[in-house]
Amino acid sequence: MKKRAFLCVVVLASIGTAWLLAQPAGDSLVDGFKTVEVASVSDAIEQLYGQRAYMSHEMRPLAVTKFAGTAVTVQLKREEHKEGSAASQGMLDAIDAAAPGSVYVMVLDNGAGPGTSSWSNAGIDYAGIGGLMATAMKYRGFAGAVIDASVRDTPQIRKLQFPVFSRGVAPSTTINHFRVTGVNVAVTCAGVQVNPGDIITADEDGVAVVPAARAAEILKKSQELDDTEHRMIPFIEKFKSIKEAVKQFGRI
Repeated sequence: MKKRAFLCVVVLASIGTAWLLAQPAGDSLVDGFKTVEVASVSDAIEQLYGQRAYMSHEMRPLAVTKFAGTAVTVQLKREEHKEGSAASQGMLDAIDAAAPGSVYVMVLDNGAGPGTSSWSNAGIDYAGIGGLMATAMKYRGFAGAVIDASVRDTPQIRKLQFPVFSRGVAPSTTINHFRVTGVNVAVTCAGVQVNPGDIITADEDGVAVVPAARAAEILKKSQELDDTEHRMIPFIEKFKSIKEAVKQFGRI
């Protein structure tokens, strides 16, 4: 009996150790993006690389929020079928497999492809996630979710205080209408390419995507832009001139 009890303790200790080792270390880059404004991130990427990094203005939060985290991507394509939730299993697996601090990036695609007139509205009338998936993300430690589609169960999601951006709200389901075609693959979300592991940063102004390989340079530039703008505000208040502030600081 004592031997059996000892073995149980050893097994539980091993499981606990494995769980702790599986938790990601604090990422200073992600933490840095939690403190800068998305507008500064967008400007930084445009100034450094001449590229757009912000998602469509239709991508809006359910409630006031600010977060940053690494992307876990899920892609679904429109297909009428009778397989039920089996065809969507991948979107659930992605939640259970993701590390704390992740951002769930879901794209609903009607299969027409980017650039076509119908592609951009593929998922507007379908809810990509609802209260159950949001609850799982909340208790898995996700930083937030960005859904290129609609969402539902909004009272439950707001009660959870889980950050969600979406392009709308609808009572519908993707089950039997869409099929998961990729998990942790490159996707185009609300007009911007997102690769697994890219840093997603979001606030009331919108959502920006930071390529992982360029994150350090972009963060540095974003912090510089933030600092300049924050120093301009008291200058404008004191001298009551936006023209002089722009002349002095070189930012608008």
